[in-house]
Amino acid sequence: MWSRVGSLAAILACSFALSAGGAHGLELKETETLGRTHDVSTLPPVAERLPKQPLVVDLKAKGREPGTPGGDLETLIGRAKDARLINVWGYARLVGYDDKLNIVPDILESVEVEDDRVFTLRLREGHKWSDGAPFTSEDIRYWWEDIVGEPSLTPAGPAPFMMVNGKAPEFEVVDETTVRFTWDGPNPLFLPTLASASPPFIYRPAHYLKQFHIKYGDKDEIQKLVEKYRASSWAAVHNGLDEMYNAKNTDLPTLQPWKFQSDGDGQRYVMVRNPYYHRVDTDGRQLPYIDQVIMSVTDGRLVATKTQAGESDLQARGLSLSDATVLKRGEADQDYKTLLWPLSYASQVALYPNLTVKDPMWRTLLRDTRFRQALSRAIDRDHINRAIYLGLGTPGNNTVLPESPLFEERFRDEQAALDIEGANALLDEIGLTERNQDGIRLLPNGKPLEIIVETAGESQEQLDVLELIGGDWKKIGVALFPKPSQRDVIFNRALSGDLVMGVWSGWDNGIATEAMPPDELAPVRGDSSLVWPAWGDYWESHEASGEPVDYAPAEELLELYKRWLQSATAAERTEIWKKMLEIHARETLIIGTVSGVRQPVAVKNNVKNVPMNAFYGWNPGAQFGIWRMDEFWIDN
Repeated sequence: MWSRVGSLAAILACSFALSAGGAHGLELKETETLGRTHDVSTLPPVAERLPKQPLVVDLKAKGREPGTPGGDLETLIGRAKDARLINVWGYARLVGYDDKLNIVPDILESVEVEDDRVFTLRLREGHKWSDGAPFTSEDIRYWWEDIVGEPSLTPAGPAPFMMVNGKAPEFEVVDETTVRFTWDGPNPLFLPTLASASPPFIYRPAHYLKQFHIKYGDKDEIQKLVEKYRASSWAAVHNGLDEMYNAKNTDLPTLQPWKFQSDGDGQRYVMVRNPYYHRVDTDGRQLPYIDQVIMSVTDGRLVATKTQAGESDLQARGLSLSDATVLKRGEADQDYKTLLWPLSYASQVALYPNLTVKDPMWRTLLRDTRFRQALSRAIDRDHINRAIYLGLGTPGNNTVLPESPLFEERFRDEQAALDIEGANALLDEIGLTERNQDGIRLLPNGKPLEIIVETAGESQEQLDVLELIGGDWKKIGVALFPKPSQRDVIFNRALSGDLVMGVWSGWDNGIATEAMPPDELAPVRGDSSLVWPAWGDYWESHEASGEPVDYAPAEELLELYKRWLQSATAAERTEIWKKMLEIHARETLIIGTVSGVRQPVAVKNNVKNVPMNAFYGWNPGAQFGIWRMDEFWIDN
């Protein structure tokens, strides 16, 4: 069973060094199947492709089997954009979480931290990009000075994780493999952000991107590209080709275990091994073991059926607990097993009232704590748990899980018990006493109290939960109408203020420790928030757009978040986290339903090193990333 460390305080201590061992005379072995994906005549031997000190993985110490290279791993995705998951699942990070939720060096050889404000990053000597070019401190300098520091490329300036008290760090190139960032005060955001599922990639392949930068490239050639791509400027061309996360530029070098090779007309995405990847096992075999990862786009409603038919070697995306029975039926015929990993969501399905909605009547109503509490009290979470989740979940609020050291039962239970009488009393107290002939309460404008809850249209599970909630809310005179849409659409509608309420999973990180950023709890996210997008946009844009926070509970959360950013001790961060969790429980800012639900993971029996017991989450976890997909192998 996966386990959790109690704190990352030791990782973010006053002064420490993280380091990983070198090869120490390890006898390296060439990858026998490298010729399947590369012209080996153009590649140097493995000893010259690896860093001088590669990251050596002791699989036996982790209870895993050393593997053999080869094979393709097939998986299904519901939309073309999901091809970027290869950079999530590959999870090569400067520093990353291990399976105990410690932050450790990965791409970096070591990190030295002084007083939480001076970070010295040491690269691996001889590390190379996927095209064989050296990976050096110049690649970090280029990102900081020529991308972040170039207004044409980054008009908003440095991201919040690079700012302390409104000030950017002092940056220093120490030598070819060492850089240093120095802030005036503590920056506890820095390392956790680098370890995230979708990291900021504070390095870029400078040798490749400089040709598109007006400072370094041929201006005439750049202008030809502007015309070719019908771009507005050189910066638009540069930004379009600089997509470390989206993984669609086949020419862009990478440090990940697999590199995007082709898109098969948008239906079949092929990712091939990186022959310069920095990790090896103790037998001297370079990782990743698997030659190719192939992602096929399919209708999201067909993922379970196609998985049951054996069309996927490793599948969690697009599956929910309701698919478990179908998946079990196909195990014998298609030679796979169905694992049930606990999800790390704070709530499997949660309702998000948009506190920055444009409509003044809805804004007033949704910001009335009594209204949110009434909606929460009217939900029969036990019924949802039995009907949708086979009784395997835990009813309660959107809050951290018992596996988190921050968990308290009161955070989970406050305002979450079924209480129809109490919910009705709260709505009466607000003044919503008039009803129509159908028993639905009337809004101040005389219209029925009908809440349209918008969904991404990707989850039948969410629609099933909404149907049950709709039945509950009728008992308090509230009508619920689900409206399937698209992921990008509902987030854009939230940001524009048109969305009244949305449905999504709860916080990604239900297993938080005090050292992890509480950014999901505070109004600091804009286009990725459904509960306070305008306030988050104001924070993210450095007050250039959006709206300043003008609601007391959110103001308190924002002040606590600012305090966390300045905190220097584990005790102080714990206190801040718990105050923020208490506010969320008391105010019911997000309406949770059931947590502790299981994620089906269908795995072909010949795919080895996939853990039988693990958690499945985005941050921290990167879904398969924290379990090191580069260590999975196919037994042929």
